[in-house]
Amino acid sequence: MMFAKVVAVSLLLFSASALASPDFEKTCLAFKPEKLIPGSTRNVLEYVAANTTLTFPDNVVSCNRVKQAVSGNICRVALSIQTTRDSNITFEAWLPENWSGRFLATGNGGIDGCLKYEDVAYASSQGFAAVGSNNGKNGTDGLPFFHKPETVIDFAWRSLHTSVDAGKTLAKAFYGKPHSKSYYLGCSLGGRQGVKSAEMFPDDFDGIVAGAPGVDFNNLVSWRARFFTITGAIGSPNFIPATAWKTWIHDEVLRQCDTIDGAKDGIIEDPTRCKFDPSTLLCKGTTTANCLSDQQVNQLKTIFSPFTYPNGKLIFPAMQPGSEVFAVERLYAGAPFSYSEDWFKYVVYSDPSWNASSFGISDVRAAAALNPGNIRTYPTNLRRFQKRGGKLLTYHGQQDNQITSFNTIRWYNDLKGSKSTAEMDDWVRFFRVSGMNHCSGGPGAWVLGQGGNAAAAGVPFERHRNVLSAMVEWVERGVAPEYIEGTKFVNDTVTLGVDFARRHCKYPSRNTFVGGDFKDKDNWKCE
Repeated sequence: MMFAKVVAVSLLLFSASALASPDFEKTCLAFKPEKLIPGSTRNVLEYVAANTTLTFPDNVVSCNRVKQAVSGNICRVALSIQTTRDSNITFEAWLPENWSGRFLATGNGGIDGCLKYEDVAYASSQGFAAVGSNNGKNGTDGLPFFHKPETVIDFAWRSLHTSVDAGKTLAKAFYGKPHSKSYYLGCSLGGRQGVKSAEMFPDDFDGIVAGAPGVDFNNLVSWRARFFTITGAIGSPNFIPATAWKTWIHDEVLRQCDTIDGAKDGIIEDPTRCKFDPSTLLCKGTTTANCLSDQQVNQLKTIFSPFTYPNGKLIFPAMQPGSEVFAVERLYAGAPFSYSEDWFKYVVYSDPSWNASSFGISDVRAAAALNPGNIRTYPTNLRRFQKRGGKLLTYHGQQDNQITSFNTIRWYNDLKGSKSTAEMDDWVRFFRVSGMNHCSGGPGAWVLGQGGNAAAAGVPFERHRNVLSAMVEWVERGVAPEYIEGTKFVNDTVTLGVDFARRHCKYPSRNTFVGGDFKDKDNWKCE
């Protein structure tokens, strides 16, 4: 994977030259975290010296996290914490020697039970006392939810809140003083978790960075499930192969929409302005190459239209044009989207025999009505969070291949209601990141300090170029971000240098090219 090259360099860039501290190591090894957290059992307590690579031999294979480099001296705590008689979470706290006084909790992704070690490592390297958890289950499949409603509740909201309480308690005991400010960092499901925390537990965080938030979760699951019924299975009569999506269909999308922003750069800056017409791809006469049948054209029209009930009421917004190259790997792949399939099998219906090919409107209604664990997460006001001074920064890639960015626009506008943009700007800011796929990757300037691995590489902890730093500045100094500058490295490899940078605008402003070299960030303006 291309990200691996970036990761390797990021570890060098953030690697600290700190020498082992005997006092810190002694304090760490004498710590008794399990005595501070009710219902907990210690799994790990270890001092980890800077430049160590940790391995996780017991980590579930599907989580694909076998090792993690650590750049600074930390005290690593791992606990199993009982949440109810029938459920528990696996929790970790990484407590850095060079503590800034700040606390940070990390999120998860998909329907995963995978602790994001890369994000915990990233945050602790920046001086945060950082925590994460498995969100109540292990692995990426839905089987652990089967007949386990308390595990679903852990997944929906309780695991994160439990982690916050535990992490703050441990940090205070370990350092001898409470944290100064509390932050959250997550994307996708992790973005939803951050929004849910603001809704249910407004005092947990002073600042929340929520990327590509999977809000309106039940309908998101249904929207994803529906694609298999649109595309059909691989080999079915009107199935559109991946090669077509990645080449000439995507090329036609760009032909129609790339230059709307004024630049022919292979990036659709604002997909809301792209009114893609797939009928231009209809086969004519005897031509059968690089064209579509009537039924296939209708597939594209359906994909790029809102998902609605028969009466026209919205279920979920349309997929944004421009996301085809990677959306075909899962949503248009001719197979059920695994997260949605498992959610219906093991949570909505508790029926492993449920057939994804039968998905229909009745299933949408069933998921929405059940709202398991109160997971929906679609607040149209966050008054308690706003009133106590909380700040929310959200961002979304404009060619997201798993969650349409149009849904975050919808949610922001519903949250705004009749309030002015200035009122919203006081506590919530939304940035649209052109050319970014789901949380990371893509042809655009997508690296903006949004987490560990590739996203942390090569970008200084500076407010204009790093979303977490931007949040710290906003919370602690009252300096709110007007834009976030993303970085694109050549071939997504830090050692090859910067390809270009671009300032991503605060919604509802959009980026417009004013002429010259489109790779020059000064040739774009927010308006």
